[in-house]
Amino acid sequence: MNTRILVLLSLLLGIGAVLHFVIPPFIYGMKPDMLLSMMFLGIMLFPRAKYVLVVSIAAGVISALTTQTPGGQIANVIDKPITGLVFFALLLLVKDRINVKINVPVLTAIGTMISGSIFLTLALYIIGLMEGAFPLLFATIVLPAAALNTAFMMIVYPIVQNILKQAQPLTTT
Repeated sequence: MNTRILVLLSLLLGIGAVLHFVIPPFIYGMKPDMLLSMMFLGIMLFPRAKYVLVVSIAAGVISALTTQTPGGQIANVIDKPITGLVFFALLLLVKDRINVKINVPVLTAIGTMISGSIFLTLALYIIGLMEGAFPLLFATIVLPAAALNTAFMMIVYPIVQNILKQAQPLTTT
């Protein structure tokens, strides 16, 4: 693994952790997961399986440490690696077929909804509130988080891409 890429991924996760920590919770301690956006950004910039696995596991651990949601620790550790691998698979499917300006926001929205669904299912199962709570929490937490993450990625992805092009070239090998 390239140390420079790992350092860049750790910086993205550090920024995501700070954003995850400072965003106020909405309902039952749940809040939009900006760390997820940074994980997606890392996967899009360096789409290799080994980096996806590392960044996803690290994001899960960091999210678990900073979550305030009951049952969120276990849910985050399980959710992020699954979401990272699914997001990576979707990225590989559309990478060369669809324009980047379209696939970045669409994949971010889909990835956030997948992550939110897995997280909510696990967290609600752990605390025992499965009956009827999922649709309400999905509509009030996951969908706004998907919109926020999508807008965030539409702004940040081109900026980071330009910075990486102007800096010393980083390869994924």
